[in-house]
Amino acid sequence: MDALDILSNKQDVVPYYQAIFSADEQTIAGYEVLGRIQSRGEILSLEDFFEDENVPDEYKIEIDDYIVEQALEYALAEKLDALIFINRDANLLMMDHGESFLELLLRFQAKGLKLEQIAIEVTEHQFKGDIERLQHLILYYRTYGIKLAAANIGRESSNLDRIGKLSPDILKIDLQPLRMTSASASYNDVLYSISLLARKIGASILFEDIEANFQLQYAWRNGGRYFQGFYLTKPEAQFLKKDLLKKKLSSEFHHFIVHEKKKLETFYELSEQFYQRVHHLALINEKLCDSQDKLITILSKELSDCSFRIYICDSDGFQTTGNIFKGSDGWVFQEQYKNKNWSWRPYFLENLMKMRIGRKGFFSDLYSDIETGETIRTYSYPLDDGHYLFIDLPYQYLYDQNGML
Repeated sequence: MDALDILSNKQDVVPYYQAIFSADEQTIAGYEVLGRIQSRGEILSLEDFFEDENVPDEYKIEIDDYIVEQALEYALAEKLDALIFINRDANLLMMDHGESFLELLLRFQAKGLKLEQIAIEVTEHQFKGDIERLQHLILYYRTYGIKLAAANIGRESSNLDRIGKLSPDILKIDLQPLRMTSASASYNDVLYSISLLARKIGASILFEDIEANFQLQYAWRNGGRYFQGFYLTKPEAQFLKKDLLKKKLSSEFHHFIVHEKKKLETFYELSEQFYQRVHHLALINEKLCDSQDKLITILSKELSDCSFRIYICDSDGFQTTGNIFKGSDGWVFQEQYKNKNWSWRPYFLENLMKMRIGRKGFFSDLYSDIETGETIRTYSYPLDDGHYLFIDLPYQYLYDQNGML
């Protein structure tokens, strides 16, 4: 519809509500307010209207405020005890330094609305102004109990440093990349960075656009506290029963937990088997070899079915051998890696300490190898002389071992 048609038919503009479910209680924890218009017997989305750069800002603000006012009136009438997510263009919000929007909320606070229920949803990468000024506004809003939800995290040009400055209460992650297939390695890497940021700033993660069971499982497994999407409920004109999907979600979470426990049990069994194999080989060969380079050469032959790179480091992270590396033409010795230091890597020294105290090897998390770009794991093992053996396992081996990916 044309922007003027929407404005002249403002009485047909209505809010719709898409439920947001919590992982901890499996109930509705909040609603996102969405703009709709009734036209010729149809309910149409206003997304294009709000995203159209040719629509004057004052038109967008007028319609936006009209939708919010209706939604808050309804929330008060229904005595809603849940979060209310209100989308707001940060550029429009900053036109008057957020004053008019705050005045709107304060009018409803006088009617009984708890501002702690309000979560303003903004998209950081669409904001064109001074991030410091937006940060100050958010801090001011927080004095009233208003929360901030940062939307579309991980998409387009989201800047995690800018997001960190805003310190949102909730990070909304779109699961569109999972619609057709499983997540790519790069997507998982981005998600891992987001989860670290969320932990650092004390934010909860909300996964949206969940359209299938496997996406819900992915969101649950990757630290989601809140879930939203058509697989759960579509936007509705009314609020829903709070425990509408409690039975369904409890059942699905149970299946997720059973699957994850089985996967972890398999992983620990494989870890123990691998430890026994490496421990046996090291015990036999460590004292027979007159050099560490010879030791890793022998180990490469014994572990050729499951590794592609082997090397040894001392307790400071300096490599005391070269690399023995399996390429397309077989194993080759790479002398140039001797004396390289790896203590700068995250958790490297912490892992050495774990091995020194526990006297046992372990697998790393999945990560992308710097040189090959392949998703791998590294097995770390403490040798008897205070040195540490590192064995890199390729993706194909991990794939063949059920439970290693």
